[in-house]
Parts: sequence; structure tokens; C-alpha cells
Amino acid sequence: MKAKTLSIEEMLVERARLRGAGARLVFTNGVFDLLHVGHVRYLAQARSLGDALVVAVNSDRAVRELKGPDRPVFDEGERAEILAALRQVDYVVVFDDISPRSLIAQLLPDVLVKGGDYQLDQIHGREEVEAAGGKVISLPFVDNASTSGLIERMKKK
Repeated sequence: MKAKTLSIEEMLVERARLRGAGARLVFTNGVFDLLHVGHVRYLAQARSLGDALVVAVNSDRAVRELKGPDRPVFDEGERAEILAALRQVDYVVVFDDISPRSLIAQLLPDVLVKGGDYQLDQIHGREEVEAAGGKVISLPFVDNASTSGLIERMKKK
């Protein structure tokens, strides 16, 4: 599934192509470790908001900083490959920052999406996207569907 996994530079070129074609780009980001039904539903909803969906995945280094030394379960290459295999996902980009704000400011997607566990004022990149005329949306959270929760349940079994 390498064709869908792009470097940041390649994604910037693709973004320019999409913009020129009048296509609406939807952007979301996250760790996406241990893909679960909440992720799948969320990505399907996100994809329905535009013509193409790019998923920015935190690098392994960033995940350790965000989630602790025992994460990620799958490395960034594996997580990118799994996401790229989903039909809802058009592009996957791995980024090394803790916050996606810089990447969002470069891409300026038409729609920026996060899960319902984020309030609009907590979404990194919101100001940049709205200033460029884009929309920022917080999608409903799927109850009992979290990677951290899954890991805890597996430890108990």
C-alpha cells in the first residue's frame, strides 16, 4: 500500500493538484495504534466530508512522548500501511511533531476533523484552517472504543 503513503513533500504536491482540480481535502491525525471499530467509523465519517482524506500519523518518537515508553504497539510504518489499506483513506503521512499544527498550516485542508473527545477550541490547526476559509468538525466519539482501553482489557485477561 505504499502508493497511498506519502512524504510530507509529496503530500504538499498532491494537495496543490487536488486544489487545482477543485477537490475538497479532509485532514485528520492521530496515533492510530491498534485499529478498532471507533477508528473505522470515524474515518468513514471523515471521508464523507470531502473528496479525499489524508490521515497524518504520529511518528514512533512522538507517540512515546505522548503516550509513554510502552507505545506504540505497532511501529509507524505498520500503522501507516494498515491505514492505507482502508478504502476510506486516500493518503497517509507520518509526521514527527507532537502537534500537527505545522503540517495543517502547510496543507490547509478544506475540512479538519477530530474525534468527539476534542472540543473545537482544543483542535490544533483550527485557527489556520478557519482563517483560510475551511471548516473544523468534531465528530461523535464512539463509546468504549479506545486503544488505551483495549490495552487495559487485554492486560486483565
